[in-house]
Amino acid sequence: MSARHEPVLLDETLRWWRTGPGLYLDATLGDGGHAEALLDAEPGARLLGCDRDPDALASSLSRLARFGDRVTIAHATFRELPAVHGGREALAGTLLDLGVSSRQIDDPARGMSFRLDGPLDLRMDPSRGETAAQWLAGADVDDVAAVLRDHGDVRDARALARGLVSAARTKALATTRDLVRVVASTRRRSPAPRELAPVVQALRIHVNDEARDLEAVLDWLPRVTRPGGVVVTLAYHSGEDRRIKHAMRGSARALPSRRRPPLPDVGRPEPPWEALTRKVVTPTSEEIARNPRARSARLRAFRRNPS
Repeated sequence: MSARHEPVLLDETLRWWRTGPGLYLDATLGDGGHAEALLDAEPGARLLGCDRDPDALASSLSRLARFGDRVTIAHATFRELPAVHGGREALAGTLLDLGVSSRQIDDPARGMSFRLDGPLDLRMDPSRGETAAQWLAGADVDDVAAVLRDHGDVRDARALARGLVSAARTKALATTRDLVRVVASTRRRSPAPRELAPVVQALRIHVNDEARDLEAVLDWLPRVTRPGGVVVTLAYHSGEDRRIKHAMRGSARALPSRRRPPLPDVGRPEPPWEALTRKVVTPTSEEIARNPRARSARLRAFRRNPS
């Protein structure tokens, strides 16, 4: 097992997320690194920390115990957040870190990595739902191909889907090593890690229904974020980043260009969000060298308008 997961883009996250005293939501608490930094930096902050992974909650509970009653922790998916929030005060800031933690990746039993042999599980919460292997055994080739394309940008999605479904139905796709073997057989060569990662990613996103969860929380946040409150998102692949941009496109006012003033917006209602990041924020080369798993991180920040 790995040491604690290193929080990605920590300084940049705090720059946007911290907006003064109030109630903050860390909807993907993980090891609690971002949350700990916020609570240390902002004495008036109180935290509602949620995660769907029971192991992550146990780790973060230990890490954040020193903050006492400033912290409330709950086991929840994004779609369960309205019930967990339960009408508490409006949120000062929310963090959605959509990555997989080092603890999850480095635990073979979770099946999150093709580098370590373990059951082809991929569930964020091992107590709920079916594993990736179980889904593939009963899935239609067209559905699997769509998942590979939509969530992993896999080019040979249909051919690979046929291989995965065939192997799963004959009980030859039970482990991550089996997955690598099927990909190699389909492509008739040994796949590089960068070719395997999108396949694992796509299956994980589907098994955990992450895309619909993300859409649900982005739809809910405008109703519970206080004026001036901020939402920070950390996405790790183009599909997630596109969903965030599309969800905010009709509801966010972009920052004006430095080259020209903004045009008057006559007759249109004020959108609820203002985009704080002119473009996506990515890790520096120094952070990537220190933490290679941060390489694909993409940060965006949005502020709730007063109206």
